[in-house]
Amino acid sequence: MCKMANMLQDQPYKNREHVIAEIKRCAMASSVSSFLSFLFVLIGIIGDALNTTLGLTSLAWFLLAIFAAIHSIVPSIHLVGAKHFLGIETESKK
Repeated sequence: MCKMANMLQDQPYKNREHVIAEIKRCAMASSVSSFLSFLFVLIGIIGDALNTTLGLTSLAWFLLAIFAAIHSIVPSIHLVGAKHFLGIETESKK
């Protein structure tokens, strides 16, 4: 219960370095998910062109690609929020 109360603070970030670290982490997560999406599409296309199953059927690879693409949206949205917060903090200091 006490751990949950610490998560629900008025300030979402501790300091500027924490925001920058969060931006880097979200950008990396979004990049990895996007890369996986393209990789899954490529594997699905190759499997369909060869008319063989590369571990999974081509449709399953395309579904994994869709899931990875949707999953990459979440860190991107968090990235936008963190950059917005960093911009507001910079403007308030001026």
